[in-house]
Amino acid sequence: MRTFQANIEQNKYRSYSGIFSSTSFNKLLRTGDLDFIQARIQQYDRLNYNKGEFSTYLEYIKHAYNEMGKNYRNEYFYKNSFIDKLLINHYGVKETVVMSEFKVGNSVADLVMFNGLSKAFEIKTELDSKARLLGQITDYRKVFNECYIITDETLTAKYAAEDENTGIIALKKGSRGITLTVVRKAKFNTTIEPEVIMRCLRTNEYKNIVKAYYGLLPEMTSFTMFDICSDMIKQIPQKELSELFICEVKKRKSNTAQLKNYNKELRQLALAMNLDKKKYEDIIDKLNKPIKI
Repeated sequence: MRTFQANIEQNKYRSYSGIFSSTSFNKLLRTGDLDFIQARIQQYDRLNYNKGEFSTYLEYIKHAYNEMGKNYRNEYFYKNSFIDKLLINHYGVKETVVMSEFKVGNSVADLVMFNGLSKAFEIKTELDSKARLLGQITDYRKVFNECYIITDETLTAKYAAEDENTGIIALKKGSRGITLTVVRKAKFNTTIEPEVIMRCLRTNEYKNIVKAYYGLLPEMTSFTMFDICSDMIKQIPQKELSELFICEVKKRKSNTAQLKNYNKELRQLALAMNLDKKKYEDIIDKLNKPIKI
């Protein structure tokens, strides 16, 4: 009986994590459809609703997020905690651009950050395996100045032993809430690979890098520009190339500076969807509707 009840609880927390889906929120923006939240209230939390614990969909999202924080700290929760505790309160957003799910080589970094340096962050929750970790870190190091693993405080020693160059950030839940602490600083990476950087860049970005370093763009066609620019970028000294790469990526449209103004439960979702103020407020208006059961 106890095992059966535990499975029900686990399914509930997994279901909560599914609320924070870009697909569902894009549909919410387009159509106002709140069924993805309504179904979870009816299945798991009708009694809590009847007790008056929440009355709007936004209040329910806060309830679900709080329950996840206590019982099911998944990747979304870690990303949100990074934004709340490190980005906003430590690194700052004024001269910083953060992106979610950044493709590098054969891997996708959970979070990347560009300010004066480039940093990649790989999240390993209590629910994750370390099976692909070394391959991921190897890919990130081909592009980024520093690489970090964010994990639960009980797992820091385990991941610290995997790679001595990688920084370790510990997530801890205490009496005052969640904290994220850098327990080992990443070693600065001095060797980057131009071929991998090229694949991270958009066409206008790698052309801008060539023009910024050489002063002009050579003659080329749409068929030859990638190869020509690639050959030229390979000749740029590593330090300068890293700086030019950071400069270009920071020009991308980003809502990083706005995240501190958004509800903490929805910051990672807003980052992943790159929501501007208008779209975010539209979502909040829809979520502030009273629940009807």
